[in-house]
Amino acid sequence: MFYLSEIEHKLRLPPHLLNLPLNEAIKGELEGLFVDKVIANLGLIISIYDIRSIDDGFIYPSEGASTYTVKFRLVVFRPFVGEVITAKLKESKAEGLRLSLGFFDDIYVPAPLLPDPSRSAPDPENKNQVRWIWKFDELDYPIDGVDEIRFQVHNVSYPSMPLEQDKDSNPFAPMVIKGSLDADGLGPISWWI
Repeated sequence: MFYLSEIEHKLRLPPHLLNLPLNEAIKGELEGLFVDKVIANLGLIISIYDIRSIDDGFIYPSEGASTYTVKFRLVVFRPFVGEVITAKLKESKAEGLRLSLGFFDDIYVPAPLLPDPSRSAPDPENKNQVRWIWKFDELDYPIDGVDEIRFQVHNVSYPSMPLEQDKDSNPFAPMVIKGSLDADGLGPISWWI
């Protein structure tokens, strides 16, 4: 789920930061550039783990800032296919579920990947949503958001940024996780205790 990834980056350090210790100034700039951002095919950057090396310190003509080549490691959130993760229900619609880890909300479980057989029913607590119900041994098991939900990662995608976006569509998500609840042990935790 979490990885260390090493990156090399040419960093322009503004002159107003030169009064700070070099490592501290560079780490602050790197955090502003990378933390809470998604790098395609790498994942969501959680934090700067450490700085491995700082080279150069070259000042280009007509600039007052120095440019450094920095090698550093990042803590990255990138779940692997098949991994089982626990999340909370954020939204339940006819198309399926949307789950949240707290720091990451773009997890979708489409209706075909819900436990079989499942059906949707109007949610009495929220008119804009539905409640998914799994029927097993003549008993109904609702997915109602009370419990945490275990899901298995089906795939992780990094969609390209759209040129235009409809007003009614969801905000663009640079990293999307598609999950599945269609296996033993998956779904709300209360189903299995």
